[in-house]
Amino acid sequence: MSTLKERLRSDLTAAMKSRDELVKSTLRMTLTAIGTAEVAGAEARELGDDEVLAIIRKEAKKRAESAEAFAGAGRDELAAQERAEGEVLARYLPAQLSDDELAEIARAAVEQTASELGERPGQRQMGQVMKHATAAVAGRADGKRLATAVRSLLA
Repeated sequence: MSTLKERLRSDLTAAMKSRDELVKSTLRMTLTAIGTAEVAGAEARELGDDEVLAIIRKEAKKRAESAEAFAGAGRDELAAQERAEGEVLARYLPAQLSDDELAEIARAAVEQTASELGERPGQRQMGQVMKHATAAVAGRADGKRLATAVRSLLA
């Protein structure tokens, strides 16, 4: 079993003992999503830490999108609930990169693409630049933030 999954389960047990409903329900939903992913496909398999982290990242993104939708619809109590669940999941995600670090990674990706192409990349080569930048970021920043940083350098 992956260590991250074990940590989720032990934190769920602790939340149940302390009667923390928010953490308990959030971790149950996340562990259910992990279990569903484990049995999806031709045969059941155990997920590694990277795959579990990807599921947690996906669940956190769902919470952020739901909170935004609820806030836009004037349902502030539901938006607050989704944000709180997102904060619980954020405990298990790696620290996000700062804007300066993100800009530096984008700059390096542009330079790497320029050396491969033999010329400075433009908007048409954004996919190639994003390929290098996404590999360097490795899930420590949102794709929208990364694309904005790359786009500003290519403009």
